[in-house]
Amino acid sequence: MLLYVCISGHGFGHGSRVASVLSAVHRQEPSWRIVLSTPLPAKFLALAFAEIPFEQRPLRWDVGVMQADALGADPYATLAALEAVEQQMPEQIEQELAWLQKQRDSVLVLADVPPAAARLSSALEAPLVWMGNFGWDAIYRPMGGAFTAWADRSLEHYRQGTAVIRCPFAMEMDWGLPSEDIGLTAGRPRLDPGRLRDRLGLTSALERTVLMGFGGLGLQLDFKLFERWPEHHFLVSDPGLHCEAVNVTVIPEDLRPLELMPLCSRVITKPGYSTFCEAMAMGLGVHLVHRDGFAEAQVLEEALQRHAPHRLLSRGQLEQGDWQLDLPLMPASGAGLSPDGAEQAARFLSALAGE
Repeated sequence: MLLYVCISGHGFGHGSRVASVLSAVHRQEPSWRIVLSTPLPAKFLALAFAEIPFEQRPLRWDVGVMQADALGADPYATLAALEAVEQQMPEQIEQELAWLQKQRDSVLVLADVPPAAARLSSALEAPLVWMGNFGWDAIYRPMGGAFTAWADRSLEHYRQGTAVIRCPFAMEMDWGLPSEDIGLTAGRPRLDPGRLRDRLGLTSALERTVLMGFGGLGLQLDFKLFERWPEHHFLVSDPGLHCEAVNVTVIPEDLRPLELMPLCSRVITKPGYSTFCEAMAMGLGVHLVHRDGFAEAQVLEEALQRHAPHRLLSRGQLEQGDWQLDLPLMPASGAGLSPDGAEQAARFLSALAGE
């Protein structure tokens, strides 16, 4: 079986989610050949997918939403990118179809969540499983104007799949397909926390250690803001957060932020699916910075309040250093979520392939 995985290039969160699921797939089906079809950087893939053998086809299947920065969208750049990708898509599908046919393997397509994967699977006559907590139809429609036609086109493609693996914090995914609801798809730390503390020279107590990050684009903050919290120590990976403050440690490039979570009690971040999954699985409190212009953000914010201890911050509070680390976390209004979503997804894919 060749598992051909179309991963959105929108952000690292899609790749992290798929990595957790494919690690479970590899444990259950070690003979499967895994091909990642995505424009995500090879360095990121090597780190996220280190547990499994994979091949990369560096292709872009979708755009998502172009961002002005980690907390803001750029609709004009998004429309231009959508047109550019659409123009090259027929040739890309033709070339990839030819490559897949040469492999002489049975193919199962998994997509998180580029609509164009439906065009490839249809040409290949292969089953297609969508996996995610939203489709681009639900993101584009609220943006209005020219995005409405892109939402309609995306929905038409989503309805052509075989099944949907519906992740937590899901938006409406009413595509008329059989679906499988799963729990948290959190990756697993691979390194010993004690050795990590020694490597980074950390001496701060767990309850005073904070992970801070805002995704691939990152965010620029004045280093003096960290000095407002001298009793806390911050672990950061975003280049815009690198500074000379004595209470800031830059996470080395060969470490996933996930590896540092066992050393922390709280994380300051934007709405992000994979960060939420990992923080909830590890029992961290989430200080969430509000994000506008992306429909999933509101859904994630509401889900956080239901399922995890948290505090909510505005962008203004973030940029003024009002991070509320001296205040108790607000308790979740509901129950926690099952931590075994990756295993559930893997079992579903294995069963589908065996039919």
